[in-house]
Amino acid sequence: MKNLGQLLQHGHPHPDTEGLTIAHARGYELCGAICFGGMRPRAYGRLARLSGARPGDRVLDVGCGTGYLARRMARTVGPTGSVLGIDPSVEVIEYARGKTREAHCSYETGVAEGLTAPDASFDAVVISLAVHHLPEDLRPAAFQEMYRVLRPGGRLLVADFRPPRTRAVRHLVAASAGHVMADYRVDLLDGLVTEAGFEVRGRGGVRPWLRYVQGVRPERPQSGTAGTTA
Repeated sequence: MKNLGQLLQHGHPHPDTEGLTIAHARGYELCGAICFGGMRPRAYGRLARLSGARPGDRVLDVGCGTGYLARRMARTVGPTGSVLGIDPSVEVIEYARGKTREAHCSYETGVAEGLTAPDASFDAVVISLAVHHLPEDLRPAAFQEMYRVLRPGGRLLVADFRPPRTRAVRHLVAASAGHVMADYRVDLLDGLVTEAGFEVRGRGGVRPWLRYVQGVRPERPQSGTAGTTA
């Protein structure tokens, strides 16, 4: 089986991003299930709750991959709400569409650093296991875009891989998933959130491998921030 690093490649990339794209949707989905060791449903259920989304909300899932979190969010907002998942990989978007039964959950190809959605068009934005796919120099633009498409008072949830603390396990992660994940600076998420103009409202861990940051777009823009007004 290919490791996660091999499942992410620039083959057939979206023309508007330099970030990694998922090349093998089914393999990526299988690896994701294995890596969570049976805890995936519980972990993503908690992410949906941490997002702060409510029934009737409009939700954007950035870097949605195979749509696992998007489908959870669709259950959270119910048929009176809507969920849009975007990802640069055509293959995973097609896979996600095939796995999704909820009519109020849809998918489009797109990139985090150049969202096509109008200003202030979502109540909540979630991004899970996607920030580390972006080159460091593109990450600020992606967070500024998420700020732009959120309505004032809208909520942001960022969750990404938390590398293990022991050297032996880090070597194991590097061998199975690549050095990008083994050496990922998940602690930098807070800075990306605040520099884009969000207020951090919470942070913590979700077992077994995730760290999350919760943010909110202020009702009024903060002076000296990178965020734009709607």
